[in-house]
Amino acid sequence: WGLMLVLSVAIYGSHAPLLTLCKVDGMIPFSSASVVVLVELTKLVFSLLSLLIWNRELLGVAVSWHHVAPFALSALLYAANNNLVVHMQLFMDPSTYQVLSNLKIVSTALLYSLFLRQRLSMRKWLALFLLVAAGVSYSCGGQQDPGSPSKMQLHITLVGFLLISVYCLISGLSAVYTEAILKTQALPLSLQNLFLYFFGVLLNLIGYFWSSAEGGFLQGFSSWVLVIVVSQALNGLIMSVVMKHSSNITRLFVISCSILVNALLSVTLFNLQLTLLFFVAALCIGLAVHLYYGVT
Repeated sequence: WGLMLVLSVAIYGSHAPLLTLCKVDGMIPFSSASVVVLVELTKLVFSLLSLLIWNRELLGVAVSWHHVAPFALSALLYAANNNLVVHMQLFMDPSTYQVLSNLKIVSTALLYSLFLRQRLSMRKWLALFLLVAAGVSYSCGGQQDPGSPSKMQLHITLVGFLLISVYCLISGLSAVYTEAILKTQALPLSLQNLFLYFFGVLLNLIGYFWSSAEGGFLQGFSSWVLVIVVSQALNGLIMSVVMKHSSNITRLFVISCSILVNALLSVTLFNLQLTLLFFVAALCIGLAVHLYYGVT
């Protein structure tokens, strides 16, 4: 568990720096939709290999549609959120998105408590709000380029606010719904992943062709993009284990702790400087872990 969670924290934290390394003349040269398709396809292949190696006896087992169909909705929710991330940033600046997207911690916790009937104590709610505070602090300027002005201005339209609200709701709903399916079905995780990622590939392929992206499917790809695809696929598989055997709350803590990895890589690779807000965020994360899990 420890190794798996540390690996997940490292992958989450390295995602943004890896995207920066992929940029050409300050622009992302590839289609984000094609990357999502490849990530889902990689997870599907890993799940199939896992099934063939460790659960081969299940290949001949008859599976009814009431086992398979729920994963279609789960994949649809994830696909909708992936596309929403792209479109809603037309109505706000990236900094505003980074700040407000932390509200998905609250939405996930509320839906987790409501639909999975997991009562959270005041101590645990305080820990989760500390995670939100950590995310907001870091997003507001936890790191900065030494040559750029430190003052940050946020901008968002009414449409942008509505879209970010829908995004946070769908983000929490997709995570909690998927956790509920994984835990209530008496099926091995490798088989459940196979269903989920099959629909993931199908829906994201439809989304790719629907968007009519210019250029080829692999245009602008580099070795760094391959690293992103493999790492994100591995992280998705790890998160499915977390949701099957732990909870979405653990996933929230993993994502928040990735701030520390992101900061370390940003300082090392891009010579960015840490600000007081980073240390505020780190303190909030430490307190949140202590309050929720009793870790000292």
